[in-house]
Amino acid sequence: MARKEYSFYPGCSSERKASASNYMTSVESMCKTLDIKLNEIPDWNCCAASIGYAEGGELPRHVMNARNIALSEKNVGNQDIVATCAACWLGAKESQERINHSPTMLADVNEILKEAGLKYEGKQKIRHMVEVLIEDLGYEELGKPVKKPLEGIKIAGYVGCQTNRPFGVDGESFENPKYLDKLTETMGAQALDKYEQKVTCCGGALAFSEPEKSQAQIKKIIESAYDHGADMIVTPCPVCQMNVEVYQGQINKKYGTKFKIPVVYYSQLMAVAYGATAKEAALDGNIIRATQLEEIAAKK
Repeated sequence: MARKEYSFYPGCSSERKASASNYMTSVESMCKTLDIKLNEIPDWNCCAASIGYAEGGELPRHVMNARNIALSEKNVGNQDIVATCAACWLGAKESQERINHSPTMLADVNEILKEAGLKYEGKQKIRHMVEVLIEDLGYEELGKPVKKPLEGIKIAGYVGCQTNRPFGVDGESFENPKYLDKLTETMGAQALDKYEQKVTCCGGALAFSEPEKSQAQIKKIIESAYDHGADMIVTPCPVCQMNVEVYQGQINKKYGTKFKIPVVYYSQLMAVAYGATAKEAALDGNIIRATQLEEIAAKK
């Protein structure tokens, strides 16, 4: 029996060969070390992070999340729901908040779900993976399995906005959350705790619709990391990871900069520190190679 078990909502981006599949691979490696079992919600659907806002209406968006919650309640109702994707976590948590505080919406949601033989109760907690790591295990426990400390690596902890507001991690400041810095230090790396862009929005989907605005935001995030001497940026959000990594080439062309900084997930840091190979930490899934992590992972 695992030390901790959770009802798991992986989200679309973590699907095999999807944009954040390397996140999922490194989470699996990290959880194996920590003896955490993730019980995937059967037949889960998209959280409507994007399409739900595209003139689809509020109710359909909340019904999509309510269906996932109802499926979880039906199958593992005694476990907290955990998401690794910031957008999935935020969307599901928002839907639960809105449905639970609106008898009318609750009735409408259940009338729709009844067609699928489901009923929404909304009693399970919905949590991000970093909440689980910090609140259920704690930094001391997270540090115990470290085999290969990430010594000599300077890291800018980029939290982004979705895992920070309006809910955030318990006990953390909205303006200056410290949990990525603490996780980084627990893994043996140096956290650049004066990094002032840690909660700046990366522009999200504006990267597609209004790239100039998004890239201006991303430039600030990267530039600050460089100014503080960062070797890499770490984040808990798939959209942040993708935007800050993928658009560096376009930003260089537009602004005449020479950015080439790796952007990794906290789970990749942890997997390597716990002794995983580069493949197990899914470092091969990063566009800009995190060579320092690869070198540590290759150590015997």
